[in-house]
Amino acid sequence: MSTVIDGLDYGPIACLVGTWKGDRGLDIAPDQEEADGIERNPFHETITYEAAGDVTNADDQVLAIVRYHQVVIKTETGKQFHDQVGYWTWDSATGVVTESLTIPRACALLAGGTATVDGNKTTLSVSASLDNKDYTIAQSDYMLEKARTTAFTMVLEVEGNEMTYRESTMLDIYGKEFDHKDKSTLTRV
Repeated sequence: MSTVIDGLDYGPIACLVGTWKGDRGLDIAPDQEEADGIERNPFHETITYEAAGDVTNADDQVLAIVRYHQVVIKTETGKQFHDQVGYWTWDSATGVVTESLTIPRACALLAGGTATVDGNKTTLSVSASLDNKDYTIAQSDYMLEKARTTAFTMVLEVEGNEMTYRESTMLDIYGKEFDHKDKSTLTRV
């Protein structure tokens, strides 16, 4: 896939552009009502990525931008249980990729990291944590008290028209640490 879209070089994030659908997702979440404290939710989802141009920061940093919207539906109930909007950016001068995202639980984060391209395979790896001054997490007072997000990591791979991702969101919830995990495989449609 070319990294140039409408005359702008999107670098490694160009591979995201398009609409992706998958029905092989799995969400591993905390649940006090389950005997082992873990809820397992198979899901299907749609993620739409759009080339959104570029932006210049402080007259010299130029970022290529891909905007996205993700909708996740529980397979068992057919009900939406996750909605996420955000941006992937790429700084061609430094090679840094970022993902900024917001979910309607009064939580947002900015994760930063790297991109690698090996033939037809692109891997984006980003992370954020509460104690990182550059790539951090913002959340409401309620979330800080009841379900604090302390760290986030994501590895997203695109090879041709297949995307896989694995993410880990460390939570301080129900009086303990929990590694909330999501993974999925999607196809560009």
